[in-house]
Amino acid sequence: MKILVPVDGSKYSMEGVKIALDYAKTKKADITLMTVTPFISGLDLEISAKEIESINETMRRNGEDVLDKAKNILSAEGITAKTILLSAISAADEILNTAEKEKIDLIIIGNRGLGGTATRFLMGSVASKVATNAPCSVYVVKTA
Repeated sequence: MKILVPVDGSKYSMEGVKIALDYAKTKKADITLMTVTPFISGLDLEISAKEIESINETMRRNGEDVLDKAKNILSAEGITAKTILLSAISAADEILNTAEKEKIDLIIIGNRGLGGTATRFLMGSVASKVATNAPCSVYVVKTA
């Protein structure tokens, strides 16, 4: 069984890592952790190329930190995971593309990410788009 766990550092995504850990222990599942950072190079912003490069580098480092935290949850229990760090305009599209390309059997995704209610209203829910369009089963994680 191959499981994809998109992580963004939110409590929901980190709870998803813990659920994936259980699958890895009980079903010997292979875990892939994934982070998608925002792609801003193509946006029409009134900032210099150097500033855009600096912002992209900061987002890449933040993505690496999120992946490291998720990997540490798994490695503390003796589980290793593949990691994927991408930059894209649509996190949901990249999750769906990766699930198809990697022949994923299950996606474990947090109900909500770091974006607030306004973000969800304006851009739509990543979890909702993934659950609706995934080529495999999707486990949507909610926390109390």
